[in-house]
Amino acid sequence: MERDGVYRPILRPRRGELAALAHLSDDEAERVAPVLEVDAIDNVLALLRELRPRTATLALDLGNLSEPYPALLAEKLAALGVAMVPVLRPHESGRQLVAHGLAARMHLRRAILRLQPHADAGNPAEADAVIDRVLAITALDPADVDLLIDLAETACVAHADEVVERARRVIRWAKGLPWRSVSVASGAMPPNLDDLPTDRPVRLGRLDARVWERLGEPGVGYADYGVTSPVRRHGVQYHRQLPTLRYTTEQDWWIYRWARRGGRSDDRCHDLCRTLVTSEQWPAAGARFSWGDAEIARRARTARGAGSQASWIAWSTSHHISHVLRTMPGT
Repeated sequence: MERDGVYRPILRPRRGELAALAHLSDDEAERVAPVLEVDAIDNVLALLRELRPRTATLALDLGNLSEPYPALLAEKLAALGVAMVPVLRPHESGRQLVAHGLAARMHLRRAILRLQPHADAGNPAEADAVIDRVLAITALDPADVDLLIDLAETACVAHADEVVERARRVIRWAKGLPWRSVSVASGAMPPNLDDLPTDRPVRLGRLDARVWERLGEPGVGYADYGVTSPVRRHGVQYHRQLPTLRYTTEQDWWIYRWARRGGRSDDRCHDLCRTLVTSEQWPAAGARFSWGDAEIARRARTARGAGSQASWIAWSTSHHISHVLRTMPGT
């Protein structure tokens, strides 16, 4: 296997994440192949018309939909000038997989197989059966498919040890087929930040990045969940989000959550951004590091324009993508 130098973040198709993808630099756009977890087709299409990603491809995971309509999506994305890569999931029905194969041939004849070993295959024999079924129904060859080994949540250091060993076993199995590429993804951002302290930066370990580094497998690419958690919080009552930035560094995320007491959102966001740009976490390139960093620096200079929850995710995601691309080993 040869590493292709591509970063494959698994993102939610929300305004914040899509704004970050719409503001990638030319170099970044060539090296990022995002995977969007779609839960409502109309919403995604509306956002894509407004915030078209600058990446060469866009992978869509429709596994949460009962009727994925990949051919319809492929046509609509082609009209927008976006090359669609369907994401294949082992649990999908034969009808869904046939449709994914058709969508792949409508665009680049490429697909991503998102394999979660803990849920899809407990041993090599089961994995072989899964792959045989998916490839036969979609009428695709392994050389057409990027294998994404999704390890899901890495919750703690002890769990990280288990995740590393599981990943090594799956990678050994994966080397038996000529995949287009092989990447490993996991996520360590907590699903809920509400219990963290406010008005000071809090450090959280990037255990997902450390898992990938410990693997040390030649030819295996890097993927993650951006600055969000792989754990979906369903049925959570909406509440007004505090100004929050999730700022990526080499080994950690620094979470900046500023309470609203004593000031308006604009004032609190201004203070948050001003604290960040004067911290040790602020990169030497400063506002030139990414589009998100430029937006943070602008808010640090003026108290006007606090942004919104989508803005804070957009700036955080933009910085995260730029940081990953600068530090991804072997690229």
